[in-house]
Amino acid sequence: MLTDIEIAQNAKMKHIRDIAASVGIEEDDLEYYGKYKAKISSDFWEKVKNNKEGKLILVTAINPTPAGEGKTTTTIGLGDALTKMGKKCVLALREPSLGPVMGVKGGAAGGGYSQVVPMEDINLHFTGDMHAITAANNLLSAMIDNHIHQGNELDIDVTNIVWKRVEDTNDRALRKIVVGMGGKINGIPREDGFMITVASEVMAILCLASDLEDLKKRFGEIIIGYNRKGEPVKASDLNAQGAMAALMKDAIKPNLVQTLEYTPCFIHGGPFANIAHGCNSIQATKLAMKLSDYTITEAGFGADLGAEKFMDIKCPMAGISPDAVVIVATVRALKYNGGVSKADLKIPNVDALKKGIVNLEKHIENMKSFGVPVVVAVNRFDTDSEEELNTVIEKCNELGASCALSEVFAKGGEGGIELAEKVIQAIDSEKTEFKVAYDVNMSIKDKIHTLVTKIYGGNGAVYTAKAEKQIKKLEELGLDKKPVCMAKTQYSFSDNAKLLGRPENFDITVSNVRVSNGAGFIVVETGNIMVMPGLPKVPAANNIDIDNSGKITGLF
Repeated sequence: MLTDIEIAQNAKMKHIRDIAASVGIEEDDLEYYGKYKAKISSDFWEKVKNNKEGKLILVTAINPTPAGEGKTTTTIGLGDALTKMGKKCVLALREPSLGPVMGVKGGAAGGGYSQVVPMEDINLHFTGDMHAITAANNLLSAMIDNHIHQGNELDIDVTNIVWKRVEDTNDRALRKIVVGMGGKINGIPREDGFMITVASEVMAILCLASDLEDLKKRFGEIIIGYNRKGEPVKASDLNAQGAMAALMKDAIKPNLVQTLEYTPCFIHGGPFANIAHGCNSIQATKLAMKLSDYTITEAGFGADLGAEKFMDIKCPMAGISPDAVVIVATVRALKYNGGVSKADLKIPNVDALKKGIVNLEKHIENMKSFGVPVVVAVNRFDTDSEEELNTVIEKCNELGASCALSEVFAKGGEGGIELAEKVIQAIDSEKTEFKVAYDVNMSIKDKIHTLVTKIYGGNGAVYTAKAEKQIKKLEELGLDKKPVCMAKTQYSFSDNAKLLGRPENFDITVSNVRVSNGAGFIVVETGNIMVMPGLPKVPAANNIDIDNSGKITGLF
């Protein structure tokens, strides 16, 4: 079989105006980035805002493993299956970050015969949104240090600045730095650090803002640090919000591309789900819903992270709720959760599968607790035995979730027909009573406790002295009545990546608590989570190349 990039490079793409026309977007509403990418005009929403909304399908997954689960691939394949069945379907996905592309995970454009294209563009610079986010974030950083250098009229406490610089590649050397070195002309020396761009509050605001005006207002609400009286200092105090919004004037517009089978796809925003809220933009999702009978979107990593944040952060802010949830699982990943090494995952092992299937079981329980129908997509591999596949199907049926085998990687939309039929059946036959996991008016600790016990299955949370102090401060400032965005390892329900399956009797250690005031949520960092990842010993970048004709190889 051809590699992902070879399949993508051999694809016969349609001009993006033809993809747009298939869902009623006229050429005047497109801003072209070449023949195969376009942004949607800011005025277009007014034309469709009164349209009936289609059904919303959220695709999530079990906890990721080195074996791979294929969540984005399944999302795309499901969309192509619905299109093949004659349904009007639009996808709403996240933009890839260069961190994973050049690191270990690779891109986020799907795989095999279920991809969005042009794959190289999407995985690299795309339409420049990531660069705009980086520039807006770092402009605010520059304005903070310049204000201090120019006399510090706001009396900013240089030991209590919480705003970080960002960069969209993995660079561990930038996690903790000192800026302002080299004498008075270069500013006031202070400790600082970098996060990866997708963890920036600017990214979160892009994904949660309703329009440019809302974006600018939210930028003004960003808390950059505190003055020496302990009072919050906002970006609006520095008068930074206008320039930041100006840098984002194009990035705020959703991007339109296509799948290999010509299903329209909006790709906009790309926060990580382990250190941010992990969902694409509200604008893109709501626009897709106004243009389709079925909108399929995804949330990052396992359902304990991205899907929970989709339900508890994105849905209330957007005024939407899913009509069904698809949980992607593989036999291989479940055996890995059952203790099988990566090298032995191709060997049939029903006992290990039964041991590891508890991971899927907990995710099904969690998604059902939000009051929505659940369908399990088993991403099929040729090494899966019939006994193993039947074991998963039987377990899903026992738990009240329908289950379908998916072969979209090898067969494209045709391989997702059974899954599409099961999803439609679940939407049409099962009652939806959407509810969030907690009341935002609960205390910060009560919200954390609810997630730890209800979603993760743990005993509760323990807090470092630093986290205790931070929570007390947010409560004193009246900034506590917001949803919480848990920053936690994606590999386990716990904050210990090595605790696979369905761990029990564990505590979550809360190490840092900060407010993303413009985004409208509280970030709770747990365990040893990193907001700036590092590169592996052999990064994916080592294998990426380009020839004299401009043909890229090694991208995946």
